Amino acid sequence: MEELQNLSGNGSLENSLSGNQLIYPPKFPADEPRSRSNIWLRSITSLALYLIVGYFFFRNNWTLLLALTGVVVFHELGHFLAMKFYNYQDLGIFFIPLLGAYASGKKHEVSQLQSAIILLAGPVPGIIVGIALYYAAPYISQDYSQLFLLNRIAWILVFLNLFNLLPVYPLDGGQLLNRLFLDGSHIISQIFIIISAGLMIWFALYGLQRPFYPLLILPLFLLSRLVSDVQYNKLTKKVEEEGIDLNTTYEELSDENYWKIRNVLIRLHPSFRGIPQAPPYEYSYKEEQIKNLMQNLLQRTLVQDLSVGGKIIIILIWAGCFAAPWLIESGISLF
Repeated sequence: MEELQNLSGNGSLENSLSGNQLIYPPKFPADEPRSRSNIWLRSITSLALYLIVGYFFFRNNWTLLLALTGVVVFHELGHFLAMKFYNYQDLGIFFIPLLGAYASGKKHEVSQLQSAIILLAGPVPGIIVGIALYYAAPYISQDYSQLFLLNRIAWILVFLNLFNLLPVYPLDGGQLLNRLFLDGSHIISQIFIIISAGLMIWFALYGLQRPFYPLLILPLFLLSRLVSDVQYNKLTKKVEEEGIDLNTTYEELSDENYWKIRNVLIRLHPSFRGIPQAPPYEYSYKEEQIKNLMQNLLQRTLVQDLSVGGKIIIILIWAGCFAAPWLIESGISLF
């Protein structure tokens, strides 16, 4: 048996040749599962920052700030509970000052049906509660100021959630459209993202009474993600040319494929220039970055479990939500 050793002592990696069999050293350790306490600490911290920044814009109207925050929390709780029901991991809700919040979770096998339900679980309950609150307000209080506040909260519930259903990425409506119809085509999906970014830039600059520059963060994020996606697609093709199946999780990735993918990333990604390819099998000081990029390349499985009829039903629910303002203005009684 011939034995090759590198980094002897602490952190050593070994591989051995036994006949024609090459035993690869272990891949870089995966992240430890994040504790729920750490995730919720981040969520609470982001909420505190959200309120602090909001104070400087709504210092004369704390009631409106709290109402907006309550609507955002209610919206994201819908996404959160739906993801929890479908066994997503590392769940959390994170707030972005002046822009809103997002519910985050991980799952390797992604279902079209589950994704559609998760995306609708945020805005649809908010719209329903908003309509119900509008009609219930006179029964709750006869005080003019309280009635005004309840009606205002009802309209905020309806319009903020309708805004989220607009077919513009990364809003819920845009994600829903992308998941139902565009996920299978990288080119069409990329065009959709570019159009969405353009619309959001226009809205931030001209769609309101005056420019609201914080909204420009979203199209900048979209365009940077688009550049990353193009780069990921190129790297994915190079890795697949090596005969490696990327349809797996990092935990299931073999040690052999880890080192093979690592060599491709080092050879092609500008951030890793100067790092020697394996062998020798040595961790680099950038190994964490290499592992993170590799995790991004590993493909999630999209289960196409929605028939044409199912997609039509989802779209009808989505489109029906936009009747909410008419339902309120028409004065149709729900009680």
